[in-house]
Amino acid sequence: MAAERERPEGGEATDAARLGSILARIDRPVVLVGMMGVGKSSLGRKLATSLGAPFVDADEAIETSAQMTIPEIFATYGESFFRDGERRVIARLMGESTPGEPRVKVIATGGGAFVNDATRSLILNRGIAVWLDAELDTLVERTARKETRPLLAHGNPREILGRLKREREPFYTQAPIHVMSGNTPHARTLARMLGAIDQWLDQRHTDTTTTES
Repeated sequence: MAAERERPEGGEATDAARLGSILARIDRPVVLVGMMGVGKSSLGRKLATSLGAPFVDADEAIETSAQMTIPEIFATYGESFFRDGERRVIARLMGESTPGEPRVKVIATGGGAFVNDATRSLILNRGIAVWLDAELDTLVERTARKETRPLLAHGNPREILGRLKREREPFYTQAPIHVMSGNTPHARTLARMLGAIDQWLDQRHTDTTTTES
């Protein structure tokens, strides 16, 4: 199971040298996955700013490509059509046409994207997947701020979110990095996310060195 790195007391203040070290070792997109309302877009922007890397919101890219809002796509064509378009847009954002070219960017995906087998495989093979997680109460409170969630439009939001969370967690747990996003300042969650990415990069280097030796 993916693990979140804990930093010692006072270690959450990430300095420029550490950020530079992290960025120097990233050779692929950092892709945020997880439930709607977990903070993928807001934290993704902050992560991209910290790393000096571009940020892309996959949902916004889908809307631009389709010239329709996501609720309009769901209402007009249904969820299956949306998921297929989502898969193609994420593949493009990750540079599927040029797999050997480094793509240092931060991508925030929709809540259901990582459930799609093809999309999940692409992200796991060509990206650094970070599962942002939150308690159900937090998701209910955050999603209530927006009325543009098509999957929550018909029924009790808490019941729908609880069911989706249970159904999707087996897929989310396949991400190598797991970070909780609770009712704490974004700066603290961002520091934990950077620490977890740093740890994953360290482990990948160790694994590569061991294999080569």
